[in-house]
Amino acid sequence: MEHKHQHNAEAKESCCTIEQKIHIQTDTHDCGCSSKKQKHTDHEGHDHSHNANESVFKMFLPSVISLVLLLIAIVLDNYFTPIWFRDWIRIAWYLVAYIPVGFPVIKESIESIRYKDLFSEFLLMVIATVGAFAIGEYPEAVAVMLFYSVGEVFQALAVTKAKTNIKSLLDQRPDEVTILVGSEPKTIKASDATIGDIIQLKAGEKLGLDGELISETASFNTAALTGESKPDTKSKGEIVLAGMINLNKVSQVKVTTAYNDSKLSKILELVQNATAQKAPTELFIRKFAKIYTPIVVLLAVLITFLPYLFVPDYVFSDWLYRALVFLVISCPCALVISIPLGYFGGIGAASKNGILFKGSNFLDAIATIQNVVMDKTGTMTEGVFKVQEVVFDSQFDEKEILQMVNALESQSTHPVATAIHEYAGTIDTSIKLEKVEEIPGQGLKAVIDGKSLLVGNFKLMDAFFIPYDVDPNSIVYTLIAVAYDKKFVGYLTIADSIKEDAQITIDKLKALNVKTTMLSGDKNTVVQFVAQKLGIANAFGDLLPEDKVNKVKEIKANNETVAFVGDGVNDAPVVALSNVGIAMGGLGSDATIETADVVIQDDKPSKIAMAIDIGKQTKKIVWQNITLAFVVKAGVLILGAGGLATMWEAVFADVGVALLAILNAVRIQRMKF
Repeated sequence: MEHKHQHNAEAKESCCTIEQKIHIQTDTHDCGCSSKKQKHTDHEGHDHSHNANESVFKMFLPSVISLVLLLIAIVLDNYFTPIWFRDWIRIAWYLVAYIPVGFPVIKESIESIRYKDLFSEFLLMVIATVGAFAIGEYPEAVAVMLFYSVGEVFQALAVTKAKTNIKSLLDQRPDEVTILVGSEPKTIKASDATIGDIIQLKAGEKLGLDGELISETASFNTAALTGESKPDTKSKGEIVLAGMINLNKVSQVKVTTAYNDSKLSKILELVQNATAQKAPTELFIRKFAKIYTPIVVLLAVLITFLPYLFVPDYVFSDWLYRALVFLVISCPCALVISIPLGYFGGIGAASKNGILFKGSNFLDAIATIQNVVMDKTGTMTEGVFKVQEVVFDSQFDEKEILQMVNALESQSTHPVATAIHEYAGTIDTSIKLEKVEEIPGQGLKAVIDGKSLLVGNFKLMDAFFIPYDVDPNSIVYTLIAVAYDKKFVGYLTIADSIKEDAQITIDKLKALNVKTTMLSGDKNTVVQFVAQKLGIANAFGDLLPEDKVNKVKEIKANNETVAFVGDGVNDAPVVALSNVGIAMGGLGSDATIETADVVIQDDKPSKIAMAIDIGKQTKKIVWQNITLAFVVKAGVLILGAGGLATMWEAVFADVGVALLAILNAVRIQRMKF
């Protein structure tokens, strides 16, 4: 059954969702459009997708038929000139050649008028070619529509290619999963699986829902989620995500998240909605085209009739021809197609590399970033801390104090707490903690057996007037100071390793003329050590969340743009303040996807520079297309108005420039970043 577009009171299309437009249907054209191209007023402006099973030859067939008939007619007109090829037979021949390519466009122009889009490019092409027929320029009328139709097919192919990356991402989630009912496998719809179900995942199968691995180990291909082809080995108890592909052996996964709440679902939703967030350039072009096209139509009318008042030897057909040339040239297709296509290509190229932009407006914003402000832990360092040394006063029982510290740190989710837990071992549940309190930027406080226990940095010791004989600044590592019963016990040294691609990140950012600043709540000596090693000029440690906000405000006070890179949760105030918020390791946190403007799906800081580079290249291509279209069209418009350009030049100015712009736009999908 043929799908009919539904429109609301404002003549906006209300039937086809973004997901429908991205998916290429198997029974009709994209989102049900039966024609070669359907004007959309609420999204890209155009949709050029075709049936996935429709061959390229079938798409070109109407153009091929018209081309053959046109060439035969030109040969009969100019070389053989038979007696029978004249009058109504000649006109009928050119009409037959015109119909295969002209009829779909005429149909689209009528549809556009029905939905109050009077000045569509379809109507411009119909007026121009019908007008050419009216003044006897039959070959040029057919040629203009033929080349326009060929251009449309190329545009359809280009847009389909641009959507391939995102469509492949949307295909990563399987429709069915195999769950164990007792010990028997049963295949059900992925959406019917419930939390607690055990999924049996064979080698080569994609996981349909997020879950916890209950097999001892398993290796997964995570390329669909992170852009990385390197296998990721998971151990029992670790989280595995929808879209991951099991590589080697049958594994079992316990479902922990509902189908619609999985990380992949959130990512798909983000990508699908990205096209709705238009860049300022794209919005301007769309508004410009709505004003520009009616003005050009008015100018064409004036070109036809105004010379009658001033030109002594005025010939209506000559001036009408000039006006028709003017109309063909004026078609804004090169702009309204290639610019959204450029941004769509940028979003697709980024998603292929594991970088998710929430909209093309952020592609524009990141392209002009002058400063990247980054957190240290988990961004430039692994965020995996290990206890290096325990230095306690001999008057205290080291094992007993460590167990207390371990019990108190179990109240925190900070990576330091994890390091202490791994070092100290199993938590002693017999230790009774009372009045547990977290002191922001300093550490933890509790009461055990009526005595106070303090675990944190040396600011915490100062705050409670605990005397100590250690110079914290003389030790590079992160220090965890401990005091018990108002006495200084000693400290633990904890180290975090720098990520392997952190240095590459800083080098690439410098090559892009982007200044870098590191802000961290960690000990200043540690922050300076990491910054010096990586070559980061500005680094500040011992910062509270409000201190980070103030530092970013200082940078913005110089009228410079800022991108902040962090976890997107604890640093929410800084992310909100920055021009672009970038979240690292987006697969680990739902809140990250909600907070940030750009989500880097793995923990690789080198993707920061890649995201900026993709933004710059996308913007460069978009402006190349704008300049190309305006320069060529302006030149040929002037020539057309003066009678120096024919329909052939007009075809180049319209279809030729559109094709050049489209080919330029799809370049970004082939670029290596």
